[in-house]
Amino acid sequence: MSYKKFSPEEVKKISTLGELKKAGYLSQTIKQELRRNLISKIQNKEDVFEGIWGYEDTVIPDIERAILSGHNINLLGLRGQAKTRIARQMILLLDEYMPVIKGSELNDDPLNPISRFGLDALSEQGDDLEVEWVHRNDRYTEKLATPDVSIADLIGDVDPIKAATLKLPYSDERVIHYGLVPRAHRGIFVINELPDLQPRIQVALFNILQEGDIQIRGFKLRLPLQIQFVFTANPEDYTNRGSIVTPLKDRLGSQIITHYPKSIETGMKITAQEAAIADDMQVDVEVNDFAKRLIEQIAIEARNSEYVDAKSGVSARLTISAYENLVSAAERRALKNGEKETFVRISDFIGVIPAITGKVELVYEGEQEGPGIVAQSLIGKAIRTMLPDIFPNPEEVRNKKGSVDPYKAISTWFEKGNMIDILNDYTQKEYQEVLNSITGLEELIKNHCKAKNANEKLFLMEFVLFGLVEYSYLSKHALEKGIQFNDLLSSMISSFDEDEEIDY
Repeated sequence: MSYKKFSPEEVKKISTLGELKKAGYLSQTIKQELRRNLISKIQNKEDVFEGIWGYEDTVIPDIERAILSGHNINLLGLRGQAKTRIARQMILLLDEYMPVIKGSELNDDPLNPISRFGLDALSEQGDDLEVEWVHRNDRYTEKLATPDVSIADLIGDVDPIKAATLKLPYSDERVIHYGLVPRAHRGIFVINELPDLQPRIQVALFNILQEGDIQIRGFKLRLPLQIQFVFTANPEDYTNRGSIVTPLKDRLGSQIITHYPKSIETGMKITAQEAAIADDMQVDVEVNDFAKRLIEQIAIEARNSEYVDAKSGVSARLTISAYENLVSAAERRALKNGEKETFVRISDFIGVIPAITGKVELVYEGEQEGPGIVAQSLIGKAIRTMLPDIFPNPEEVRNKKGSVDPYKAISTWFEKGNMIDILNDYTQKEYQEVLNSITGLEELIKNHCKAKNANEKLFLMEFVLFGLVEYSYLSKHALEKGIQFNDLLSSMISSFDEDEEIDY
């Protein structure tokens, strides 16, 4: 006899154990339920974990295999790798509604109760036993592991108030107040940052994972709890803040290693999906694909930077926050200028710096440099990396004898003593005029990159200027309200003169 799912309409009609039996209800464990629904989704070619990008061929197949095996799971990975999001989406593999004994603390199965309350109620009422229905959203329990988590929080403790109210001796198990784990019976229980749990608390989970035994203040109870455990952990925790005790790791069926997006395209999907752009924006802000790719490249540079602690990782939240700040920088500028529409500029990336400084953990050398300087350096390195993907590689042009330098006209213009300022709050007209004044810049874009529209062309023109700074064609200096570009050699001479003045 196959297991029967109950529709919302059927749920409303069933209120007793007798009616439940008549409807064809069969008991099942949480792991059987997850397995059955996963098999159905796989056979129907349904997406099991929607919105989880980049794990299609790595993490998600591992999770599906673990569920099919009936394993408890540990998701091991750096911060911002969607570990908690994956755990929360597992509720979609549960039946929409589940019957429980009405009034039960432990979600007792009407056919197979485990608590004293449930056993007594079934014995006394039989088929007249009242049942109620729990939605799958209420079968998910999550706890952040912190050093102050106690055994009472997770397992339970004796409740003196309950003992006094019910006039029960402390030897009666009805005085027990159950913790989060027993109350998650027939559901999914998630502990985030597992290594942060004190070892003695981790030890308390041993028997629950393996045999279903719990001990509370001298009570030794045999509660065959049916729980799908999902733990998350950061590899850094194994050495810096704590560790998962070996016997507990031994009882976890599958440890699945997560990772950051392996391509910029995947990162862009995640950022676009998660970024919260205000619905009440008074300005229409255009964000081109080059700007989106640059944000993802900044995260890649941070993960490879000698200034950033690789053990801590660089969360995907960096790109999400950076994208939100980039749009807000463009919106703010347009609002100040009274413009109804605009597009992001490279100079708007000054708004991205606060999103970077709060999301990276610096090593000692980076701390000496300062988070703001490191953030600016990461943006510069990202531009340097992207430039050869769009335009000729400046280093190859320089090293190849007889080759025509496509950047020569631009650098020559600056060598003649010209310089430009790009202020953060330039109007659209001012921004366009200053970029169009540079000889050879517009021609470079036309010859090597087909811009989708005039706005994208202006973005690429500014992008080239920043890129040429990174390849030592030009120099730039921070102004109070923007950036100044000028010739590299004259800038060096000027800096020498300033040093001499300081010495004297």
